[in-house]
Amino acid sequence: ISLGLVGSEMCIRDRLYTLAARFNRKALSILTVSDLMDGSASTSSEERETGFRNMVEIALAAAL
Repeated sequence: ISLGLVGSEMCIRDRLYTLAARFNRKALSILTVSDLMDGSASTSSEERETGFRNMVEIALAAAL
């Protein structure tokens, strides 16, 4: 908050890194911004399902 930034995310990322550390594996997460907390912009459920596809494809290509 000292930088004027506020964010919220699902806790799945934390579990991913915890399990990776426990089993001595590598883990990577990619985070996206879908909605602004002040309500000035939001992404519909359909937009999230289809619109982030390019991001996922780029991430998978980079990981391989």
